[in-house]
Amino acid sequence: MNYASPQYKALVLAVVVLPLLATVLAITLLWQRAVQPTDVILMLIMYALTAMGVTVGFHRMLTHRSFQPHPIVKFLFLVLGSMAIEGPPVQWAATHTKHHAQADREGDPHSPAEGFFHAHIGWMFKDLEADPQIYARHLLNDRMVMFVSRTFFIWGTLSLLIPFLIGGWNGLLWGGLVRIFLTHHVTWSVNSICHTFGKREFETPDRSRNEWLIGLLAFGEGWHNNHHAFPRSAFHGLHWWQVDFSSYIIWTLERLKLVKNVYRVTPVMMANRTGKRSA
Repeated sequence: MNYASPQYKALVLAVVVLPLLATVLAITLLWQRAVQPTDVILMLIMYALTAMGVTVGFHRMLTHRSFQPHPIVKFLFLVLGSMAIEGPPVQWAATHTKHHAQADREGDPHSPAEGFFHAHIGWMFKDLEADPQIYARHLLNDRMVMFVSRTFFIWGTLSLLIPFLIGGWNGLLWGGLVRIFLTHHVTWSVNSICHTFGKREFETPDRSRNEWLIGLLAFGEGWHNNHHAFPRSAFHGLHWWQVDFSSYIIWTLERLKLVKNVYRVTPVMMANRTGKRSA
């Protein structure tokens, strides 16, 4: 796909605008009490599944190789991540790898150094996509990743078809379009909010910050300064009070022997980054 083509830009615009308009309609229906609890429940379930596909699958599993999954687990996370409609897995991983390589410097696809709006959403309309040949070369030989990437539109369509089959037009509205709106903006908030607001526990050569609210909404991704300090860590919440739902899923899968070689940060590693001595 030519990411600089007018057709691609029009597609991105549609993916951004249509869920927004659907969300406005959903809020109107909610105000008029024309919404059933099952519609909201369907939306929450679809949000949780697809968000985990992005956070556990695309991010920690695929991009940073924080753990090694069983092939079935790997396939499921790749499909769920694709159903979030944030791009094919190989392109998502390449863009995020480029972000880490150039974080908040020239070449970073979505740095708030070029403005908050740019970091949140504007970058997608510029020719800033990362070349997988450079930033995700190892994935080009992964047949499963490339299969899911080539069939991305099937999984995206499925993410709309499933809620429609379950809940009809209301299911499509809430479990499909509203869910896409929420998933997208929570993900993009990691790029914008977590490089602008929040606290920094570790010194890193970028603007990454920990923001607890995004940590909750993005299932642990909001502990972004922790992540930039230790990119390969499977656990972004490094303290007991830093809620990280994605890490709980990984921990559970590890106990079930469905993932292995889970990368963890030790207290000594944390102390070395903060300049504190471990007890």
